[in-house]
Amino acid sequence: MLHIGMHADNWRATSGSFTAAIETAVKYHLSHVEFGVIHGQYFVNGLGYEPSVSLQSNPRALRRYLDGKGLQVSQIDAAYPMMGPDGSTFGVQYVQQAIRFAAEIGCPIVDTTDGAFKIEGYSDEEVFRIACQNYRQCLAWAKDYQVVLDVETHGPYTTNGDFLERLFTHFDSELLRLNLDTGNTFISGHDPLEFVKRFRKYLAHVHVKDVSPALAAAVLGHETGIGCSEVPVGGGVNAENIKKCIAYLRETGWDGVLSIECTGTDEFIRKSVEFLRVIV
Repeated sequence: MLHIGMHADNWRATSGSFTAAIETAVKYHLSHVEFGVIHGQYFVNGLGYEPSVSLQSNPRALRRYLDGKGLQVSQIDAAYPMMGPDGSTFGVQYVQQAIRFAAEIGCPIVDTTDGAFKIEGYSDEEVFRIACQNYRQCLAWAKDYQVVLDVETHGPYTTNGDFLERLFTHFDSELLRLNLDTGNTFISGHDPLEFVKRFRKYLAHVHVKDVSPALAAAVLGHETGIGCSEVPVGGGVNAENIKKCIAYLRETGWDGVLSIECTGTDEFIRKSVEFLRVIV
């Protein structure tokens, strides 16, 4: 069964709070939310102008709050780049603590990814070996806490189908799955539907992201990832691809959450939900 959710990070572009995101999810009767986490404190977040959740906050109080709103958490976004030496130094401990937090609130998945650019001075083979070591450390925690680790299509390594498939087959683990981002897959020059078909057996979560005509004209095939879409889902050049991907997932009986990613204005969220409800 396909469920419609959204990412609280949509409110980052509007300097909105986590609470503002949650209230919008309630307003549009969504079943799931997703949010990013901070490993420590960030003053902008503390002032209410950023929608992430600190890993130092009380997870059980958060769970009670979300239960009271009738919302489930589809995924925690801990997508600090896991590939390369910075992933070893910072990403591993960040993801491990996100796994602990996810288990406390009953969230089944923690999202991870690579960075926006290839790592200078490292070959793809060197990056792959480091990535395997980093994920190995995180998967040990994932096993103990029974939380799935997603790998999101976002950067030059994760939008490379061969690199991504090699990572999945290296571990051959039910706890290492895919979070497909329809916008990032498209902007990197791939056909999102073909990407979905290739990695269907690994798919655990979907970021549904459209792409504005202007952005596509400027960076299509030259960049691998974008933040929130500047158009609502269904309002850009990726709309037909999104329809095809969702139709394929319905036909193959996929069960999971379609998490909306677009700028968190009331108009954009409303239009995105309306678009998805017609085709889901």
